[in-house]
Amino acid sequence: MFTSHEKIRVSLSNFISHKIFKLYELELDPKVIYSSFGPTPSKEAGDLAFPLFEIAKKLKSPPPKIAQELAKDLEGLPDIIKSIKVIGPYLNFFVDHEKVASNLIPQIISGDFFKLTLTEAPPKTMIEYSQPNTHKELHVGHMRNLCYGNALVNIHRYCSIPTLSSTFPGDVGTHVAKCLWFYKNHNTEEVPSSQKGAWLGRLYSKAHNKLEDERGSEKEESNRLELTKILHQLEKKEGEYFDLWVKTREWSIEQMNDVYSWANVKFDHWYWESEVDSPSVELIREYHKKGLFKEDKGCIGIDLSDDNLGFCMLIKTDGNGLYATKDIELARRKFKDHKIEKSLYVVDKRQEHHFKQVFKVLELMGFEEAKKCHHLPYDFVELPDGAMSSRKGNIVPLQALITQMTEMIKTEYLKKYIDQWPQETIEATAKMIAEGAIKYGMNKIDPHKKIVFDMKDWLKLDGESGPYIQYTHARIFSLVRKNPRSELIPTTMSFSATQERDLILKLIEFNLTVEESCRFYKPSLLTSYLYDLSRLFNSFYAECPVASAETEVKNSRLALCESVALTLKTGLSLLGVQAPEQM
Repeated sequence: MFTSHEKIRVSLSNFISHKIFKLYELELDPKVIYSSFGPTPSKEAGDLAFPLFEIAKKLKSPPPKIAQELAKDLEGLPDIIKSIKVIGPYLNFFVDHEKVASNLIPQIISGDFFKLTLTEAPPKTMIEYSQPNTHKELHVGHMRNLCYGNALVNIHRYCSIPTLSSTFPGDVGTHVAKCLWFYKNHNTEEVPSSQKGAWLGRLYSKAHNKLEDERGSEKEESNRLELTKILHQLEKKEGEYFDLWVKTREWSIEQMNDVYSWANVKFDHWYWESEVDSPSVELIREYHKKGLFKEDKGCIGIDLSDDNLGFCMLIKTDGNGLYATKDIELARRKFKDHKIEKSLYVVDKRQEHHFKQVFKVLELMGFEEAKKCHHLPYDFVELPDGAMSSRKGNIVPLQALITQMTEMIKTEYLKKYIDQWPQETIEATAKMIAEGAIKYGMNKIDPHKKIVFDMKDWLKLDGESGPYIQYTHARIFSLVRKNPRSELIPTTMSFSATQERDLILKLIEFNLTVEESCRFYKPSLLTSYLYDLSRLFNSFYAECPVASAETEVKNSRLALCESVALTLKTGLSLLGVQAPEQM
């Protein structure tokens, strides 16, 4: 018999599977039935709908006829189902909300509801995300990768999947050479005492623009030779530019750590491009000797035209490798060092072709784990007036944004508490709200869709935003604190209002939503759930008195409120967001 965490759907899946076999001798996997349930178009139509189209195809019979036949015999119907209603090709079920709540709410309040094993025999997984470049300034666009990757890690772990997190910053390459070239030969500014990494990023923008301005002039060739010289020194790990790289690289790492600390993000392993640079070239030369790769005019690579992937260059004429070269060596190290069974790469959609080439080359090299490597692309973050570019310097610097957003929260949202709360409480709450705004905002959009960043929109308290969810949690916390329920959770709960039933049905869906967010790599499913749960609670709060209700009803409603708060808090934590107790 099929089992899973969502008991209503499980019970109904087993019931339908049994009835189909009894009536038609057709065997159906309850797991397939389980995933087919959906919402009804209205409360009058029922709580859960099961479509019969696929079954009808197999039985070669009209779906409404099958629905009517299944509804005749209710033997074995779970006792948490009050009744069945046939509406055309759908079998709709009405849930006994009080029976469900009497089982569900104690599990949520005890925390057992959030400790279920949601995935059977899960593969050990590494999720690589947040690959910022040193010598560039971190901007708001970098936060999409960071927030998306961190949410995936949290969601995977919640679903009982053994998960390692890793990052792969780019600390070598042309962008580094440009920054060092400008720093040594053209910079006239003094090094600031703080936020040196962000300052380096501004030098990089100046370097890029200067090189572009001198393109086609008599300086172009000397500039090119100097950049090549820098890259060679970095590869050989010696020379004045290498010494400068060591010093300035630390400034960039400090910038990264400041951002990761603010976002409460920790990686299990840091990989660096500089670590795999030379070894990756050696690996490609080794396979070149074996005859896998071809050399043409000093370049080494492989033709992947048979797979519609074009030519994949792996070593340039100057002997240096490319991004693909490094990713090939990195993939090998991940599986060897950590014995993982699945490798996920959170990298923007521009790199789709790149990863298709990398995974194909790994396969041709005989790397069996190539089929266990998966690229998770996402679209970009733009400003209302268009795309950002570190090269051009039209970005929203991340550290400046965090400061601006935090000050705005203290001024507009927390000003009334200045004389009531300790300063550290105001600072901590402002940080939580800023974090909620950014992390929720970055995850609420489907990864395949573009994000337009609007700080005021992300901070609003009356719409789909992180602060709205956080405010709902704080509101419930305040209500429960002012109206403590009896210590014992009611064994029999009294719920009659539509808003109460809506909340109970929504709470049931939490683990199912997290599981789907994990399966489809979409934290946006979870953010939508949290927004819907918050809206339902606020509707309940407006229509259903709590503090003034009769004792039995009051205790039931307080237990329901507490369950909503705990579910919101858990869901926010999976996004990496804290739930304030007061706002």
